[in-house]
Amino acid sequence: MGLGVLNDNKLQHVPGTATLDELSDPIAAAAAAETANYENLKRSKDGIILVPQPSNDPNDPLNWSLRRRDMITAILCLLSVIASTLSPLLAANTLTLTLYFRRPFTDIALLTGWHLFGVGLAGFIFVPSARVWGKRHLYLLGTVVIIISSAWGGGSGHNYKSLLAARVFQGVGLAPFEALVNTTIGDMYFVHERGKRMALSNLSLFGGAFFTPVIVGKLTSTLGWQWSFYLLAIFTAAMLPLVIFYVPETAYVREERFNTDTALTKNAAVVGQSNGANEEMTESISIEKPANNTAKASPSSEATPTPQLQKTLSPFNGRKTDDYFLQLLFRPLPLFLHPGIFWAMLIQGTLIGWTVLIGIVIGGLLLGPPLFFNEVQTGYMYTGAFIGALLGFLVAGVLADSSAKWMTRMNNGVYEPEFRIILVIPQLIFGCAGLYGFGIVSANTFKYGWFWMDFFFALEVMGMVIGAVASALYLVDAHRDIAVEAFTCLLIFKNIFSFGLTFSGYNWLAYTVGGVKPVFMAISSVQVVVCCLSIFMYVFGKKNRSFFARHDILELCHMKGEPPRWIRWVSETWVGLGNRLGGVFSKS
Repeated sequence: MGLGVLNDNKLQHVPGTATLDELSDPIAAAAAAETANYENLKRSKDGIILVPQPSNDPNDPLNWSLRRRDMITAILCLLSVIASTLSPLLAANTLTLTLYFRRPFTDIALLTGWHLFGVGLAGFIFVPSARVWGKRHLYLLGTVVIIISSAWGGGSGHNYKSLLAARVFQGVGLAPFEALVNTTIGDMYFVHERGKRMALSNLSLFGGAFFTPVIVGKLTSTLGWQWSFYLLAIFTAAMLPLVIFYVPETAYVREERFNTDTALTKNAAVVGQSNGANEEMTESISIEKPANNTAKASPSSEATPTPQLQKTLSPFNGRKTDDYFLQLLFRPLPLFLHPGIFWAMLIQGTLIGWTVLIGIVIGGLLLGPPLFFNEVQTGYMYTGAFIGALLGFLVAGVLADSSAKWMTRMNNGVYEPEFRIILVIPQLIFGCAGLYGFGIVSANTFKYGWFWMDFFFALEVMGMVIGAVASALYLVDAHRDIAVEAFTCLLIFKNIFSFGLTFSGYNWLAYTVGGVKPVFMAISSVQVVVCCLSIFMYVFGKKNRSFFARHDILELCHMKGEPPRWIRWVSETWVGLGNRLGGVFSKS
């Protein structure tokens, strides 16, 4: 047992587990010594073993300079900030829109609810497209859709249905950024480089969302609510050239021998000796090596040829897999039964849903007695949430990589992805304290006023960001081969769950005996239970990874390998149509 993570005796190397060549554990050291080409593993200038191993192709994103990769990340994070403003865009305008459209409060809330439904539905379709043709075309499509739908929403006038349709399409535009940015970071960075950047991407998605009402409230009172849509279209249009010229395709098909973080080697005592050097390559974790250790420089630090401009600018540059689109479309569905992915959905999705519920409470309570806030003051209430998102980013950024490296050293040089689950501890402390506290103070605004509502809102959001980083890092490190599908499951769960809360949350709060307090006491206790599930995931996570490596749930459901006949027929018909339209969808 390594620091509480139960070992597995079925596989010699479980996908996700990583080992150094200098170990105090004699068994692990012997296994490392038997690995072919182990001394030839590529390292950074600091002697850190690179996981996964970069290929020798200059078009491999792992071979790009760190400056270039960080520039791509910065552009996507900035776009994520803009895109994330779409969901809470109307949070501070509830009363304004209720009077403007002469609609009940629930109808105004559903402008956000159906938007979230659009995010989930589009993500379900976009993710298999990313698997087949890469992510670049989806970032371009998402940016263009945001521009058009935002201009449409601002010009919808008094037509509620037109605005509702625009909100759904805004969700479609948001979907690529919510679903794919974290996996793009997984494409471009080694394990030891992901933590802080994953924290930054989650801050971009959540921090921007909580700062939006602060601005929109004042903007609405000054220029009108329509300009919140128009300005989004303008800013997104300004970002479009950066996406076109500086965000190339990051999906790259690498030889299996380089994917040391997803390799699977069966126990020799159980199934006999491995058949090749590539199958025996030991997985490695980034950790600082002694100064006297011989280390090869990281390819990312060397000058590499610049890819052809035409190939870089093209929305499509070939298929990334020979799997059928329909097969990939339905692939996330069986993964809802995968314990690791189900845990991640709960850790990230429930707190996001409760955050949506808090927004409903703020919109309903503050506009009436005893506070009588207007839209500007209601928008300012999200300042605490924004500060909480920043603090969550700082905590996650500091702890994400440092805690994993420290625990790796304590575990005799063996890294387990379950070490990322430690981040759930601050999520439990801050997130659940925020929920309990918000429920207590919001039930008696006569006594507590607005400050303590904002304070506990900040704690809840802080826990939400930390949990989002923990779940994202665990999925990328433990299940990188199915990370795209895993993030699809997260996207669907959190948006459908949030949609349900916007649909029924107001009535739930209004018709519950005792009002807000008993509801929040209940959901706070549910969140405590969700966080405590992490104990089981931490202890049994490695056995879970081993089990699903040996019993591939996707193969069992015919979502990998040879597909069902009907999927093959429909897909081949679609490919034939694509060939006639210019070969974009060709399998060649």
